[in-house]
Amino acid sequence: MMQILLDAKGLAIRLAAGVLLLCGVATAAVPASSDMHRTEQMTARLITAENGVGVSSVFLSAGLHLTLAEGWKTYWRTPGEVGFPPEIDWQGSTNLADAQFMWPAPTRFRAFGIENAGYLDEVVFPINLQLQEAGRPADLTAKVNLLLCKEICIPETFELRLDVPQGAGLDMAEADRIASYAAQIPDDGDANGVTLKAAYLSDDGASLTVSLHGSVPFETPDIFPEMGPESAFGTPDIRLSADGKQLWAQLPVLARDASAPFRITVTDAAMNTTLSNIQLTGVAPEAPYRPDTQGPDLAHLLWIIGLAFLGGIILNAMPCVLPVLSIKLTSALKAADQSPERVRRGFIVSALGVVGFMWLLALATLVARATGHSVGWGLQFQNPVFLSLMIGILLLFAVNLLGFFEITLPQSWTSTLADAETRPGYAGDFATGAFAAVLATPCSAPLLGTAVAFALAGRGVDIFLIFTSLGLGLALPYLIVAIWPGMIRRLPKPGRWMLILKTILGLLLALTAVWMLFILHGLVGTRTTILVCVLLAAATAVIVAGRSLPDRLRPALVTVLLGASVLAPLAFNPAPVGKPVSGAAWVTFDRSQIGRLVSSGQTVIVDVTADWCLTCKVNKTLVLDRDPVVTALSGEGIIAMRADWTRPDPGISRYLESYGRFGIPFNIVYGPSAPEGILLSELLTSDEVLGAISRAGPSR
Repeated sequence: MMQILLDAKGLAIRLAAGVLLLCGVATAAVPASSDMHRTEQMTARLITAENGVGVSSVFLSAGLHLTLAEGWKTYWRTPGEVGFPPEIDWQGSTNLADAQFMWPAPTRFRAFGIENAGYLDEVVFPINLQLQEAGRPADLTAKVNLLLCKEICIPETFELRLDVPQGAGLDMAEADRIASYAAQIPDDGDANGVTLKAAYLSDDGASLTVSLHGSVPFETPDIFPEMGPESAFGTPDIRLSADGKQLWAQLPVLARDASAPFRITVTDAAMNTTLSNIQLTGVAPEAPYRPDTQGPDLAHLLWIIGLAFLGGIILNAMPCVLPVLSIKLTSALKAADQSPERVRRGFIVSALGVVGFMWLLALATLVARATGHSVGWGLQFQNPVFLSLMIGILLLFAVNLLGFFEITLPQSWTSTLADAETRPGYAGDFATGAFAAVLATPCSAPLLGTAVAFALAGRGVDIFLIFTSLGLGLALPYLIVAIWPGMIRRLPKPGRWMLILKTILGLLLALTAVWMLFILHGLVGTRTTILVCVLLAAATAVIVAGRSLPDRLRPALVTVLLGASVLAPLAFNPAPVGKPVSGAAWVTFDRSQIGRLVSSGQTVIVDVTADWCLTCKVNKTLVLDRDPVVTALSGEGIIAMRADWTRPDPGISRYLESYGRFGIPFNIVYGPSAPEGILLSELLTSDEVLGAISRAGPSR
């Protein structure tokens, strides 16, 4: 890199010297330029500052001059996820010993939702040509291969020829053009006083944090890390200190080569610098300020809180909350013969159980974010131990509702509770509300995604406010009963219908447990799932058929079996393996391929789903995996990608976060007419999907 910089400076010096030597000297030389290669997207030509090869010179200052049509771009030496840099093959040239291709500082642009580095409008790539023999004509043949992108990407391969005769002279216009772009080649930092303070790669390799210091203040800097030619990074978060001399930046790492040299290019209004051979540090540098110290305005915050409350209300009606409604109804039936005051307090405590679980989620979110882990809505269902615990709890509820066992208290306790009607059952009421909230989280109801995304990306106070509002919306049925406890007495009197209803509710909970077993199988595989099933079946058998066992042995044995079923995934959980996608039209999600496919004129639809997301199942069953959408997805030029988030996947998490989403379902359609993507609603319709595919497709 140092040699490149020295050559660039030498080039500028030679140009200046040439101007001084030839000033006032009339020359009749031909223009130092090749014939022009023209397409609708660009014009290209090979230029030289010198009109001829001097008798004592073995160097020529040349350049590849590209003029791009409006909106078209080409790429830097490390382009990002999409694109490849220009290449020149000099085979066929005469009197040419070496050609050194140099790179002016790039600019950042987005294409197909992906960050890229390259050039817009016009660029000259300076080329330092070393001749084999001084004073001898040079016949230059440049076979150029480059990529141009706008809504689509077009590879261009063409040949430029330039004959440089023996002689002297300088083409002032071309010399100035080459010199202006040579001045944009980054230096090594010494001239600009830029030094690296720290460069930290997170433990999971998902983010890069760097800190730089400048002798003069930065103005509008940008940063381009390079970890190999195929490396790619997301949008940088760049912050400056109060005096502007300290630059802190953090970038998502999308692709890198751990064995490649690490370098960073910094561009600014008045300077361009490349720092090479960077060594990573073990501690992340502190940011000069934190953007979350200033929150949103009050009106915006109140609007988001209202959305969260409304989302919580709608969550009560989502298909994944049917077992929750059964628990609520059972609780109401048990409270029908109690006093209004006892009913009110019981339902208030149940509402507190809902809100309490939301507070627990908020606290866990803050802890996870502080320790660098991914955060998201419903991610507890990616934990096999949590799933096993939930299956065991559901099993106990189901067996109890089906009448196979009753939770009884000692006679002395019963007498005491009978004398204090307002005290019994509050722990059960609280647990009922919390359990209802637990079962509600796999779904992401309409309006909920915006509120949760705002919370998870905001301040700690935002997280607690949004989750509290969400919990209050979910607990609204409890609160309504607490305000008007007399409505419980309007329910029909207990009778045979209650036994039938309890049986139906028990079967619903049993089906929920089966659904969670299916999710567990996707996480831990067949062997561990069978082991969990055997342990749960043994516990059920002890509950149902073990009445002859001693009173103390029976609950102890059930506890041991249920505990073993919960811990089984820890002992036998296999390493995660790739899971094939379902549906004939679908392929496995690959974020790096989206831009390449769209740039070739194809339309891409992405479906992020998981086994534990019932709303995703509804979308697939009613829309995505049936006609007319299936027929459309099988059409020419349509690529359907399905991302399975059943297991933790940092790549999918970062992809969702790039769109400000932390929960699923998530669906988006990319195409030549919508390279940034068209986001779809969380509850899909066939018309919405087909309309997005049509709008995103190639322009007619």
